[in-house]
Order: sequence, then structure tokens, then C-alpha cells
Amino acid sequence: MIRLEGVKKTYVSREGARQVAISDATMTVNTGDLVSLVGPSGCGKTTLLKILADLHDADEGVIEIGTDDDPFTPGRDVGMVFQQSLLLKWRRVLDNVMLPAEILGLPRAEARARARHLIEMVGLAGYEDKYPYELSGGMQQRVAIARALVHDPKLVLMDEPFGALDALTREKMNLELLRIWEESGKTIVFVTHSIQEAVLLGSHCAVLTSGPARMADYFDIDLPYPRTLDMKVTEPFGEYTRRIYKLLGMA
Repeated sequence: MIRLEGVKKTYVSREGARQVAISDATMTVNTGDLVSLVGPSGCGKTTLLKILADLHDADEGVIEIGTDDDPFTPGRDVGMVFQQSLLLKWRRVLDNVMLPAEILGLPRAEARARARHLIEMVGLAGYEDKYPYELSGGMQQRVAIARALVHDPKLVLMDEPFGALDALTREKMNLELLRIWEESGKTIVFVTHSIQEAVLLGSHCAVLTSGPARMADYFDIDLPYPRTLDMKVTEPFGEYTRRIYKLLGMA
């Protein structure tokens, strides 16, 4: 579904200084993959997401998304989930989930039925008429995930979606995301600072380093699904985390 080869993006400051945001980004993503992008702040993770969403152009490299038989339209085929849920506080849960469908002008009755199905899938059946302030942070992020899926996108981009949650809620949301991913069959690219989260979630992992910002490695994570928290104490899981630590110069 996605092929990147040697992708590079450089920003130019007002003073004319050039700063490399991401370089050497090379990876192949198949339909249905869940790709973790892991690395420190300033290594280009969000920039890469913006390139995939067609919000930024790359300066160098090859970017291919979709195929001739299955073309890709960024405005229609991308769903976004951010660190904050960004729910509209004056809209109820169902109306928040419906927002992308309304913007795209999708048939209302079909979109509303899909929104209700997604709310149930993310574990919030019965909360359709609640306002965001009546929900916990984890519940708000579930609404944000349902909203990202309501227009049936081909690609879901998630930028540190659980970064603002407490540790226990974050682990629960990791398991919820895996369940939602398996049920929806969507292709997901997931940005995180957490090495363990990257290994637990990803079918593949891209490791990005800073100074200079570049993609240091891209590899399969050959751990069985369904993933569980118990896997974190197994030797195969530890091997993947050590591999990432070494790439980041932390081991």
C-alpha cells in the first residue's frame, strides 16, 4: 500500500538555516499492517506522518501510496488520531464521530449507522449521547479512533495517541487498539516515543534517530497475535527492544 524510498524533508528557518527533519526514510507497508514509528523528539516522526497524509511534500525520494487499481486520495482515504482527542466539546459522542462523514458529504443514514457500529466496536455502546466532559481521557481517545474510521479510510495515521494518558490506561488502550485493528483490518502507522509500545503493537517497526534525523532501520516484528502484556517479559520481546535501544545509541 505504501512504498517509501530515500525520502528526505528539510525545513528552512526565517534566517535561512536548513534543518533536516527526516532522511533515508525507506519502507514498504502492506495493506493491513500496523507500523510503529519510534524515536526521540525531533527525529521526524510527525513530519513523516504529514508526508504520508500529503500535508507536506518531500524534497527527495520516492513516495508511492495506493496502486493504479486502487488509487489513493489523501483527503478521503486518511484518518487521523492525535495525542489529544480534539473532540468538539459542544457535540455529543455520536455527532463527534460523524464529523468526517459530514465534511465529506457522505450519505447521512449510512454514515450514522457506521458511526454507531464503530462506537460499539471501541467499547462505548450506550455513550452515544454523552458530551466529551462526561468521558475519561481513555474514553475520549476511543471516540477519536471511531471518528478516524467513520469514513472508511484506507490509511489511519496515529500521532502519539496515548501519550497524555496515565500508564495503566495507556496499557489498556494498547490492547484496545490491537483489538480494533484486528476487527477493522485497517492499515495503521502509529507514532510513539515508547520502545515497548512500539514492539507490543507493531507488525513492523521503523526506528528514527535524531542528530541528524534519519530512519535507521525498518524491520518485521515476528511476535504472534493476539499480543498480550505478558509478552513484555519474554525473551523474543526483549530482543526487539534491545535492537531498538542499540539503534538509538542507548545500549
